[in-house]
Amino acid sequence: MMKENKISAVPPREVTVDRIFADDRKPSDFTFSAETAKVFDDMVSRSVPFYDELQRMTTEMARDFAQAGTALYDLGCATGTTFALLDPVLDPSIAFVGVDNSAEMLAKAKEKLAAVAKRRTLDLECADLNGMRPLRNASFVVMILTLQFVRPLHRERVAKKIYDGMNDRGAFILIEKLTAQDSGINRLFIDYYHQLKRRQGYSDMEIAQKREALENVLIPYRIEENIDLLRNAGFRSVESFFRWYNFCGILATK
Repeated sequence: MMKENKISAVPPREVTVDRIFADDRKPSDFTFSAETAKVFDDMVSRSVPFYDELQRMTTEMARDFAQAGTALYDLGCATGTTFALLDPVLDPSIAFVGVDNSAEMLAKAKEKLAAVAKRRTLDLECADLNGMRPLRNASFVVMILTLQFVRPLHRERVAKKIYDGMNDRGAFILIEKLTAQDSGINRLFIDYYHQLKRRQGYSDMEIAQKREALENVLIPYRIEENIDLLRNAGFRSVESFFRWYNFCGILATK
C-alpha cells in the first residue's frame, strides 16, 4: 500500500496581530494596503470560519487534480499561504503561478515562499484579475475569498477566462462569502458570523468598522449564483464541498 503523505494545517508562523479597526477611524473603503498586508495572516485566520480546514481541504483536492508538468494558479494569492501548504505534497514539476493586485501582499508572499522558489518554478504576478494574462497549462486553479472582490459586471468574464485556460480534467476551487436569499436568514447568518469574530477576540467596534469598510468592496453572491456562474462558464461538474452559514467552498471540474 502506498504511504499517504500527511497534509498539515496552516504552518505555524510569527504573525502581527490585526488591530486595524481597533480605534475609531474615518470611514473609508477597505484596501489590501501595506497596513493590511502586515496583519493579513492573523486577520484571515481569525475572520474566516474553519480557515485551516479550508486550506487543508484545498491541499487534499490539489493532490488528486494537479498534474505533473502543469501549472497551478492561485488567483488572489495574498501572502502565499496556500502555496506554502501545497509545496510539500505536490510534484516539483508543477509550476506555481500567483496573481494578486496588491504589491504589498506579493512582497509578503515572496518572503514567505523564498524556499519554495528554490524547489519549483514560482511566478508571482501583480495584476488585476480582469487584466491578467491568460492561464496556460493549468490543471488546478484556486480562488480563496477573491471573486467576491471582483465587480459583478466582470465575474462572468473572469470565470470564462479561468475555464478557457484550464486543461481537460482540471479542477477549480472557489471559496466565497455568501448572502442568503431570505433576508431574515441572512441577518441570522451575519449575526452568527459576528459572534464567531467576537470569540476570536474582535471588539464590536472592530466588527462594525470593518463591515462598513467592506460594504462597497466585497459584494457576495448567493450560492446558487456562484454555481450558475461556473456552469455557464462551461464547467461540467460543480459541487459544493463546504458550507458554514454565509461561507462556502465549491469544486468545479472541466
